[in-house]
Amino acid sequence: MLIFPAIDLSGGNAVRLYKGDYARMTVYSHEPAEVALDFKKAGATHMHVVDLDGAKSGETPNFDAVLKLREATDLFIELGGGIRSEAVVDRYLGAGIDRVILGTAAVKDKAFLRSAVEKHGDRIAVGVDLLDGFVAIKGWTERTGLRAEEFFDELKALGVRTVICTDISRDGAMRGTNRELYKELSKLDAIDVIASGGVSDLDDVRALRDAGICGAIIGKAYYTGAIDLAEAIREGLGGNGRGTELPVERVAGNGCGTELPVERVAGNGCGTELPVERLAGNGRCTELPADHRAAGNGRVTGLPANDPTASPRRPERPAGCPADYRAASAAPGPDAPPSTAPASPEKEAAK
Repeated sequence: MLIFPAIDLSGGNAVRLYKGDYARMTVYSHEPAEVALDFKKAGATHMHVVDLDGAKSGETPNFDAVLKLREATDLFIELGGGIRSEAVVDRYLGAGIDRVILGTAAVKDKAFLRSAVEKHGDRIAVGVDLLDGFVAIKGWTERTGLRAEEFFDELKALGVRTVICTDISRDGAMRGTNRELYKELSKLDAIDVIASGGVSDLDDVRALRDAGICGAIIGKAYYTGAIDLAEAIREGLGGNGRGTELPVERVAGNGCGTELPVERVAGNGCGTELPVERLAGNGRCTELPADHRAAGNGRVTGLPANDPTASPRRPERPAGCPADYRAASAAPGPDAPPSTAPASPEKEAAK
């Protein structure tokens, strides 16, 4: 399971709301780019960003702050908040944002959602914010009459691959995540669910991982020190890389094309003398300079950073969730008794 540390932007600052209430806002940093660099130092590969001002206005008031985040780090960035037109989608994706999240627009304008998914594929995600089982929109300020299960069926029919689901009643409240909700959502086929709201400690991280959730967003718990981000990332991977057979190329969509197990990421990820930071640089386990990551297509190519055919900073699979994350996330730890079940045909073929 991937861990997405979060930055919520308001007035160019990194802030957090309590249960989505704009009147109960805490400013944690006046330099969000520095926060992003701290994420990377802790081992993060992905980051979740929300323009809170844009979520209310439908505009891009924090665009400059978003650009600074993009320029400061090569982390995978997914961004939501006020993205309600094709022009805004193109502006953010063209600026190097890896994935944009449609919220209000996904509810109000199905034609726009369909067009965006057809044009950009899984670089488009949908944010589903739930309040008492109903979808909320406009920065959580308006509850619709649309029930969650009905909306998920609509999204699946439209080809949406990734959903960021927030339980508003838990967000910023430090009361723990809604484990039952996400356990049910993990059963959805054809949709990768990223849990948001209320992830308060490592037990929440483990519970979501074991439920088979694609990713978890950590916000207030990081800023208050309740969760150590590096520990959360290790737990998301199965506890220091235990109990998972995910090859390293499936992490952060880097497309290395190797068969190295995920725990090698803690070394150098490539089985070579390359320092670990090179993995986040070009992600290809080669001698390519780090700026070749600007090609961002996850293919082992020699495209220069300014190649006009390249998609800036875009991993091969923007969703970042490997197809087998559900099974891998529930794999036993090192103390579990050996399995007596026969090996799957896929594993036999891989030997």
